Amino acid sequence: MFESHDLQPVVALARHIGVPRGYAACERELVTPELPKRQGPASAALGLVRELFHNWGLDKSNMGTARWNPLGALVPAGSKVAIKPNWVYHAPRGPGSMDSLVTHTSVIQAVLEYLALTHPAAITIGDAPLQGCDFEALGIAAGLESILLWASQNDVPVEIADFRRTVNPSGHAAGRRREDARPLARFVPYDLGDESSLMPLDADAGKFRVTAYDPDLLAATHQPGRHRYLIAREVLEADVVVNLPKLKCHMKACITGALKNLVGINGHKEYLPHHRKGGSGSGGDCYPGAPLWKDWMEAALDTANRAGEGRHLRLGLGRILAACRKFAAFAGADDNLEGAWYGNDTVWRMCLDLNRILKYGDVDGRLSPTPQRAVIHITDAIVAGEGEGPLRASPVESEFLTGALNAAAADYVHARLMGFDPDRIPIVREAFENRTWPLAGFRPDEILVRTAASELRGSEVSPVRFFVPPRGWRGHCELPTKDVPVETHLASV
Repeated sequence: MFESHDLQPVVALARHIGVPRGYAACERELVTPELPKRQGPASAALGLVRELFHNWGLDKSNMGTARWNPLGALVPAGSKVAIKPNWVYHAPRGPGSMDSLVTHTSVIQAVLEYLALTHPAAITIGDAPLQGCDFEALGIAAGLESILLWASQNDVPVEIADFRRTVNPSGHAAGRRREDARPLARFVPYDLGDESSLMPLDADAGKFRVTAYDPDLLAATHQPGRHRYLIAREVLEADVVVNLPKLKCHMKACITGALKNLVGINGHKEYLPHHRKGGSGSGGDCYPGAPLWKDWMEAALDTANRAGEGRHLRLGLGRILAACRKFAAFAGADDNLEGAWYGNDTVWRMCLDLNRILKYGDVDGRLSPTPQRAVIHITDAIVAGEGEGPLRASPVESEFLTGALNAAAADYVHARLMGFDPDRIPIVREAFENRTWPLAGFRPDEILVRTAASELRGSEVSPVRFFVPPRGWRGHCELPTKDVPVETHLASV
């Protein structure tokens, strides 16, 4: 059992100022007496991770010495550790790059170097990307072999895991799916029932949808009185979980950071409602209003998704989406058919359910009254993403990392750093609601942000840049510019 640190809502921030250098090697030699086995040039990520732990005040009495073990108090010797990066897909679908799509491998490796100082019993690095993600191609594109090579050379017990129950080995939407890629024994089923954040939507449970998935499968896991999830056993058996999200905009949730990243601890999309069928004018939350042509498109999509894989999916789904884009362009409307707008009232509820399971869930599939494991959130925004994330985000060289022991606190600060108003983003705002299993035992105005130069309240944080929101969120998530001072509080970091 883990003692909660919610009474100390601290978000540490480390940032490069000046010419952006992304993930390249440090321009000057990095002195790390606490890492005696480190060889070769240090990455920019290692320098920022080290600065982050300094700013956080971890193991303060030993800073600057060979005895410094910043994660030692959070990761007892012999711990089982699960690392949850963002590995959503093997290639960007838009103008971005892998740098703005997934957690950079140099950040993962920098965190591993400090985890190794705690002498863990085992480290599992895992995620459940989209079922069409080619995991082998992801490993090549992200350079994951360097992690396993480093672990072997330094005798650190590291395993990389694909948490997906269902995969599409071809990497194509029309490919043949494999439903048993991971045995059910490697998951812990949960049914939150009436304790789910989705419960207020039970009357509309038949409308729950995930784009490109059979709605009947989703109906089997989420219906009135039943809200089921399928959690990777390695995560729940861990003594410590290190959440390593990539900070970027998200079409459905506005931002994806510490809170949204936990979708990847669930092993199958058929357990994850992302929106409700229909427009806001007809009881759904897929799009605003009730345009009849979108209703027809949704009905056709349901038919195609129920048809299954192969030719039917390729022809039916592809033609429907192409027709939607053409009609939208002709009519001067948007082509949103997946809940990609500020009125999505479903996706945040599912995400917060998963956050409660991670915090309070035991290995028997029940929520306990007290936190069950330590969760450390270190967010990669060295290169972040703006616009149509998570898959089509445009890169932003933000040059910062954050660290926190609470996901709600981290994302409150992330929103402000991006120029967004946390109170206008449901996944952030609702994380502070005092429920039976609270995610934050404090108010947003109690959050402290520590930098190299100062300590300030979360509500005092100014943007490092005004990120471009997703199209469906523009005008509905931004901080009012009149409330943002011209001089940033973080300029001296």
